[in-house]
Amino acid sequence: MKEILFQLDKSLPTGLQVQLKEQLVSAILSRAIQPGERLPSSRKLAKHLKVSRNTVTLVFQGLVDSGYLEPRPRSGFVVSRDAPAMPAIDPTQLLAQTTEKIDLLARVIKPGNKLNLLNKPLNWREYEYPFVYGQADFRLFSHSDWRDCARQALGARDFGSLAGDFGHNDDPLLVNYIARHSLPQRGIMMGPDNVLVTLGAQNALYLIADLLIDSSTRVVLEKPCYPDLLDIVQKYTNHIERIEVDENGLVLDEAVLSRCDLLFVTPSHQCPTTATMPTERRKALLDLAGKHNFLVVEDDYEFEMNFLAAASPALKSLDSQGRVLYVGSFSKSLFPGLRLGYLAASSSFIERTRELRHLMFRHPPGHAQRTAAYFMALGYYDSQILRLKRVLARRRAVMQNALNDVGLSNLSAARFGGTSFWIEGPDWLDAGILAVKLREQSVLIEPGAPFYANRDRKSNHFRAAYSSIIKKQIPQGVERIRNAIDQLAP
Repeated sequence: MKEILFQLDKSLPTGLQVQLKEQLVSAILSRAIQPGERLPSSRKLAKHLKVSRNTVTLVFQGLVDSGYLEPRPRSGFVVSRDAPAMPAIDPTQLLAQTTEKIDLLARVIKPGNKLNLLNKPLNWREYEYPFVYGQADFRLFSHSDWRDCARQALGARDFGSLAGDFGHNDDPLLVNYIARHSLPQRGIMMGPDNVLVTLGAQNALYLIADLLIDSSTRVVLEKPCYPDLLDIVQKYTNHIERIEVDENGLVLDEAVLSRCDLLFVTPSHQCPTTATMPTERRKALLDLAGKHNFLVVEDDYEFEMNFLAAASPALKSLDSQGRVLYVGSFSKSLFPGLRLGYLAASSSFIERTRELRHLMFRHPPGHAQRTAAYFMALGYYDSQILRLKRVLARRRAVMQNALNDVGLSNLSAARFGGTSFWIEGPDWLDAGILAVKLREQSVLIEPGAPFYANRDRKSNHFRAAYSSIIKKQIPQGVERIRNAIDQLAP
């Protein structure tokens, strides 16, 4: 067999061992290498690939353990007689299967609305100036600590429980941490029966909407607000009203709130303006909720990023009637791909939500829950938050100075920190066109139009985050934004 069948690309993010193993497995499954056929020696293959012999040996041994190879004395390694194989596929049958004769889309009973998506390129790290919101800067995350927790979760003591079907339940270690640590930090005292683990905060919002909104429900949203929330609510009702936000968050328009059944609000860090609602306005909001008998969903998606000042107590902590449903997330404090969040509410409502979740996907993956639980219980999470706060505080200061230097109007009103700025350009600016122009210059921003109800609305606002860009790149990136705006001037 020729070693030329195998080639490694050191420029790829995939490790060399993984690349070699994938190529060997593919060759064995496709029977490009037949059962009983001898592989090149580890020394010969390592020389051809320009890697250490130990790299090849580890791959060979791993394939022995999984049944693809067999060691032979004085003969090296051969393909196992029992190695798996891919079933033979008739190309004519494959062609027939890909020919669509039925228009499935025409059978859809409930066509969805066009989503108001915030486009974030998957290759955002390749941009020089990624002012992109909601993505993790892996330079600030301890991979080794997370890997240790993942290994511990896969240990013999834990594997049986996390590999099983949780059914209605969640990982008790994670639920207990949320109830005894995360919620009390926000001034919320609730037990494990009041907590449901979700696939991120957005999943919690969807579950709430499914249980509490029908075609007659009157819903109030902030203006501007999280685009996906608007899309979720529009699936259930057309009775949606919007209330403007100011430097203190949601304006308490009693005329609108008196017609409300359900209010969604981001009091600690308004999305996207970052305004923080003062305690007195929070109390006044709860008084109006009691007076007009509406429920409040508090999306507290970024409370940990309080590096400028102590975070205000959660709206839920001031709730004496149980009117507030509290939604939390680990996407900003850990990483968004983890897809873990939680909902805190009365035990009876949590049980109904748990039943609905069970029908949708039963429960979030057990390994992710247990790994996160260890990461928190062993103190890594608190260390991660401290590290984030230190770095983000420095980046925010640099970006604020850069915005001031180029004369861009920062409307961000966050009193305690956060990860982004809400910026207002000249009245004539279309931030959507600006975003397209900036991409050509390796700069990423988020145009403001998707945060408003009218999808075709021209907006001169845009969001620029400093969580995903290193400090030294910020001034030049801001300068490119300013120059692009000037080039678009009428």
